[in-house]
Amino acid sequence: MNIPTKPDLRERVLSRGIKYPTDEELVMLIIGSGSKEDNVETLSEKITQIVDCSQPEKLIEKLLRIKGVGHSKALAVAAALEFGRRRTSHLEAKVRCPNDIIPYLQVYAIKPQEHFITVCLNGAHEILNINVISVGSGNRTLVQPREIFTEAIKRQASAIIICHNHPSGSCKPSPDDIETTRRLINGASILGIALLDHIIITKTSHFSFLENKLLFTDSANLDFFDDKII
Repeated sequence: MNIPTKPDLRERVLSRGIKYPTDEELVMLIIGSGSKEDNVETLSEKITQIVDCSQPEKLIEKLLRIKGVGHSKALAVAAALEFGRRRTSHLEAKVRCPNDIIPYLQVYAIKPQEHFITVCLNGAHEILNINVISVGSGNRTLVQPREIFTEAIKRQASAIIICHNHPSGSCKPSPDDIETTRRLINGASILGIALLDHIIITKTSHFSFLENKLLFTDSANLDFFDDKII
């Protein structure tokens, strides 16, 4: 039963941004409609209350106890929460060595197009954000230094790690990869932002420029990740 008491919610969110709605209004957008018992606002309030006091593994079971919430709505809410969790699980995670960042980048390893990603870190080498800078049309993507450093400056990052996937399955760097790294190191040096590593990932392996001594800087060694260097 569709009884949206705020028929302009979608329009308001589209004009003001996704950070504008309350938690209940976000749930309204997720479930889309109410039930025979409750309009969409009331049903969203009940769902929000359950979400606030439930463990993730019990969430779907508890949502299904609400009259008017079937499998479709329960799964939509649970899926939205899990998607958000996966996308923000990296926040404030500390990077002490190249391997620490791999779990947060692995999602891009299976992409059929080449993705170029920037990881911004604060002075304690905690992750501020992971951002896709560009997506190629095939097994190659073009990257402009200004795109990478604009994001780092906006986040007030002290350091960055750059990464891209190789859909071909080989993580060996190409001459273009090496030259791009050289240019980005020069740009990072000018801006006072440390470029800690360039990592190439595939479905089964990864290649670290730092570990393979291809960063072309005097400070490029594994101790660069240590707290004492910061």
